[in-house]
Amino acid sequence: MPILEGQRPKGRRESYVLPKVPVPPLKETLDKYLTSIKHLVEEEQYQKTKAIVEKFGEPGGTGDLLQKKLLERSEKTYNWVYDYWLEDMYLNQRLALPVNSNPAMVFPKQNFRDRKDSLRYVTRALPVDFARGQLAGTPLCMKQYYRLFNTYRRPGLKQDTLIIHQPGSLEQGHIIVACQNQFFVLDLVLKGKKLKEMDILTQLEKIVKMAENKEERQPPIGLLTSDGRTEWAQARDVLIKDSVNSESLAVIEACLCVVCLDGPSGMECGDTSRALLMLHGGGYEKMGANRWYDKPMQFVVGEDGVCGTVCEHSPFEGIVLVACTEYLMKFMTGSPSKMGRAISVSELPAPRRLLWKMSPKIEGLLKASAERLQRLVRDLDMDVHKFEAYGKEFIKKQKMSPDAYIQIALQLAFYRCNGRLVSTYESASIRRFHEGRVDNIRSATPEALAFVKAMTDEEASLSDSEKMKRLCDAINVQTNYTIAAITGLGIDNHLLGLREISRELSMEMPEIFTDKTYVASNQFILSTSQVPTTVEMFCCYGPVVPNGYGCCYNPQSEHLLFSVTSFHGSTETSSAVFIRALDEGLLEMRELCKKANKSHAAAAPARGHGQSSSISVLW
Repeated sequence: MPILEGQRPKGRRESYVLPKVPVPPLKETLDKYLTSIKHLVEEEQYQKTKAIVEKFGEPGGTGDLLQKKLLERSEKTYNWVYDYWLEDMYLNQRLALPVNSNPAMVFPKQNFRDRKDSLRYVTRALPVDFARGQLAGTPLCMKQYYRLFNTYRRPGLKQDTLIIHQPGSLEQGHIIVACQNQFFVLDLVLKGKKLKEMDILTQLEKIVKMAENKEERQPPIGLLTSDGRTEWAQARDVLIKDSVNSESLAVIEACLCVVCLDGPSGMECGDTSRALLMLHGGGYEKMGANRWYDKPMQFVVGEDGVCGTVCEHSPFEGIVLVACTEYLMKFMTGSPSKMGRAISVSELPAPRRLLWKMSPKIEGLLKASAERLQRLVRDLDMDVHKFEAYGKEFIKKQKMSPDAYIQIALQLAFYRCNGRLVSTYESASIRRFHEGRVDNIRSATPEALAFVKAMTDEEASLSDSEKMKRLCDAINVQTNYTIAAITGLGIDNHLLGLREISRELSMEMPEIFTDKTYVASNQFILSTSQVPTTVEMFCCYGPVVPNGYGCCYNPQSEHLLFSVTSFHGSTETSSAVFIRALDEGLLEMRELCKKANKSHAAAAPARGHGQSSSISVLW
């Protein structure tokens, strides 16, 4: 039986020995909040916000009351922020999952000789016991690994539900294979025995042939999962009125994962086009209907070698996705496949095609979903860029954190494009705590602003040594904020907890949370994540606001890989323009470092700069 998120499975001792997420001191959070927004708003607005914050933080005031209630919640729960965060970040969001929420990992282009070659690739990509095999030997909370293959995000009219199937109680011996917009059930266990790789290959070949049968062609129901969450929930309510549809949905919800066998895309297979196919499938005219976006793990294998994963993000973070996909890539490219002896083909029942009962109402819903997906496809502006002038090794030689250095470069690029800094999100893993997910590193610091002004507005009036000092100051502050965030002392989760406690108490919402500054500070125009890999692949995702950028970066030894997204519909953004500004800034920062090294005039970086190079700040 499935359980809903919030009902905690028991018996996994390794998770419960970890410490709880701390509740930061109220004054410390409020002070950090004011510091983080002072330089991002007009002075008049800042003074108004400052008065609101000070009143909230008065001894015996509203903030004190909410802080005490939050501390009480912390005593009674394993993780006081987890449910608040999950609902706010994911389950309450109504936007469509492709682009807006689901990230993708793009594998290197594969050189398949034929269709059978691509199917062999699938059989190697599915070691059924992978999740359990990855649990040992880490000091971090491992619950997210359990959720790779046993969760499902079901749409709701106002709030989605994250369903978790308990291992051992699953009827989860099957995967779903999507081919030509059709969905098939492939059982991985028959008569108590796991299928060998050759068996799986045989079944996949059967699925490809079955999908070609036009007489049994089913409607492209997967399109509905690409729609807004409320629209998909409404459509689902219509679907499940018929028992055939209800049964098909239940089978999909209980599967281990979805494997999408794509035909040739007809697109040039460069980094950007491959990333687009992962994020949204190219729309309904290409592979957009050959997906089921609610399932956390979708493996995409294109006949033309375009491969990767598309992930529903609510059950796990990027560090888990990276670990999973890197394991798969190393597994697939390691020693040659040794196909085990297959079960006799006559003993293998044919995979089952999922059936759907149509009606004029459902046909209309499918058409509307297809049109909305196509608008999203047309609107996305993506640029995947490899900066080859240098990589993280050069940055480390400057005794600077590569992550902090790149974050400052992103601030410089944004300032160049817009003449201002904006509220910035960089995800920080808090998996050192029980059920820890992420908090936010607010990278648009006053020190970052001072540095970018030194490189732009004040360029002619400042010496190289002063510019270098400002760069070191900015990196030092960024590093310190990173350490605070990953140790549970960031401000965003804390403020979220205080806000949600006030709702639970049915209080009038405190003014600090309705204040214009707070609302703006949570509109992350620049949303960023470091997702480093040890194999050749990269991650990408869309912006989180209509006038924003999504920027995922992968620092390698001798190059830096950036995936930048924005929307064509915004007159304020352009991914190509941002990339050009980023290139320019990275080159200028290198020249500044070189000059400092030659002259020995710049102050040495503050002690501790190198610490965060080993800190996990993934999504």
